[in-house]
Amino acid sequence: MMTSESFESKFSETLSEERAKARREEQLIKHAVVRLNGHVLGFVLGTIGALALFTATIWLVLKGGEVVGPHLGLLDNFLPGYSVTVVGSFVGAAYAFAIGYIGGYIVSAIYNFIARIRSNHRSRTE
Repeated sequence: MMTSESFESKFSETLSEERAKARREEQLIKHAVVRLNGHVLGFVLGTIGALALFTATIWLVLKGGEVVGPHLGLLDNFLPGYSVTVVGSFVGAAYAFAIGYIGGYIVSAIYNFIARIRSNHRSRTE
């Protein structure tokens, strides 16, 4: 027959094991969720930027007029080869994708670096 002391001892051991398991799972989830994938973020931001610039350029080309897109045309100062033309829309899309990809990758690297520092700091204080 089980005494109350052995039951309490068994119960507290089980509870401690469950808490330890929950802590391990929590740590695994924190490490998995906290990190950003630089390639994915870069691809998404690059794709959005490329589509935006391509669409804006094509819209102005189709709209036409005497002076086509003077403000958007100023991008040729920063993006050599870009112009408000059909060919220029592809050149601009390539530049926008590259800039978005690099920007997204850098943002994710900085985010992951800061998250790693904070995660290490929290694990030391707990």
